[in-house]
Amino acid sequence: MTRRVSPTEAIRTEIDAVFAEGRPLADCLEDVARLGARLIIQSALEAEVEEFLGRARYQRTDAVTAQDDDGGGEEPAGQAGPVVRTGHRNGHRQATIKTTSGPVTVARPRLRGTTEKFASRLFGTSVTRTNALESLVIASFVRGLSTRDVQNTLAEALGSDAALSKSTVSNICQSIRGEYDAWRERDLSTITLDYLFIDASHFRMHPNAPAEPVPAAWGIDTDGRPVFIGLEAAGSESHDAWADFLKNLLDRGLVPPLLVISDGGAGLISACELVLGRSLRQRCLVHKSRNVMSKVSLHDQDQVKKGFWEIFDTSELGLPPGQRLVETVQRRIDDLATRWEKTYPAAVKSLLTDRSSLTAYLRFPAEHHKRIRHSNFIERTFGETRRRVKVIGRFPGETSCVSLAFAVLSRAASGWRGFTTTPATARQLERMRRDLLHPTDAEVIHLAPRPRVSLTKAA
Repeated sequence: MTRRVSPTEAIRTEIDAVFAEGRPLADCLEDVARLGARLIIQSALEAEVEEFLGRARYQRTDAVTAQDDDGGGEEPAGQAGPVVRTGHRNGHRQATIKTTSGPVTVARPRLRGTTEKFASRLFGTSVTRTNALESLVIASFVRGLSTRDVQNTLAEALGSDAALSKSTVSNICQSIRGEYDAWRERDLSTITLDYLFIDASHFRMHPNAPAEPVPAAWGIDTDGRPVFIGLEAAGSESHDAWADFLKNLLDRGLVPPLLVISDGGAGLISACELVLGRSLRQRCLVHKSRNVMSKVSLHDQDQVKKGFWEIFDTSELGLPPGQRLVETVQRRIDDLATRWEKTYPAAVKSLLTDRSSLTAYLRFPAEHHKRIRHSNFIERTFGETRRRVKVIGRFPGETSCVSLAFAVLSRAASGWRGFTTTPATARQLERMRRDLLHPTDAEVIHLAPRPRVSLTKAA
C-alpha cells in the first residue's frame, strides 16, 4: 500500500512546481516566500506531534519500545528516553493563519486513541494570526539557526502560546543548518563547467560593522544545465578573500571553466588571474555600463548608453564567433571613445580600462552571447534576499546570513534556465577546452609565465 505524502513533502513539491512554471524569478520568489512560511509552520506542527507520541510518522509503538530495549543498560543521568504514548495519527484538518501578506493555510494534525489530549504549543487555543510574513520567513528560518532565536521569534509573532520546546526547535534548525553544511562540502569533481559566473552581495552581519560581502558562484555545465556551486561569507572583496573562495572550489574538485564572468573588482580580477589563469575572463557589460554612465551628465546619458549597447549588437554583422568578430567590436569601442573623449574623458577612460575583457564572450557560440556577457542574473535573487533582510535590520552572525542566501539561491536554482547545446556548439566548446585548458607540452613551455594578453587569444 502506497504511503500518503506528508503535508511538508506536499509543500516542497509545490515549491518545485512554482519554479517549473517558467514565470519571472521575482514572481516565483514571492510565492516561495509564502510557501516557505507554510513549510516552517507545518514542520513545527509535525515535529510537535512526533514529540507528543514519541515516535515518527508510520513508526509503531512496539517498534519504538523494541529499539529502546536494544540499547542495553540504563539511560545516562539527565537523558530520559522519549515518552511513548498510545494513540495514532488520524489525518489533518485545514487551519488558516492570517498574515500581512495574505492567509497561509496549514494542515493541523488530528490524533485518536490518546489518553492525553494533544494541544499544539504553536497554535495554542486561539492563535489565528502572525506578524509580517517576513518575520517568519527570515527570523524563524534563518535566525532560527539559534534555538533561542526561533523560540523568541515565534513567541513574538504568535504570542506566548507559541513557545515550542527546545527539542522541536532544535530538530528544525539542525535540519536547515545540516543541509547547507553538506552542500558547501560536497565533491565538485563530477562537474565540468563551460561558464562560471561570480558575484557578491553585501549584508550586515556583525554589530557596529559595515555590510560585508557574501561571494557566490554558479555556472553552466557541458550539458547546458545551470549549477549552483559556491557560497561563503567573506570579510572583504580583497584579492586574498576571492582567491581563497576560488581555491576552495578547485580543492573540492571543480575543473576550471572556459569563461569566467564577473564584475570589475580589482581583487576579484587579480584572484581570477591567479587561480583561474587559463580560463578566459569576461567583464560584466551591465556593470561596465553603470561605471561609464556614472561619469556622464544626465543630459547625455541616454545617448551615451545607446551608443554603448550598440557596440555589442552583432546581430547584423554576419560574422561567426572568433577573432574577426572581436576585432570588429573593438573598433566600435574605439569609435565611441573618439566621439566622447573630449566631453567625458573620465567616462572614456572607464570604457577603455580592461577593454579586452569586454569582448571575450564573442569567441563563444552566438546563441549564448546575451547570457554570458554579464553576471547580473544572480543580482535579482540577491536583491530579494536583501529586501527581506530589511525586516530585521541585520543578521546575528555569518552563519545566519549565509544560510538565508543559500535558502533563497538553492531553491531558485531549480528554476534557472539552462543553455541550448547543439552538436556544433558542443564541438566548438570542446575545441576551446582543449586549446585553453589542455595545451600540448610545447605550449606549456611557452606559457610559463603566461602573459595576460593570452586571455583574449582566438579559440
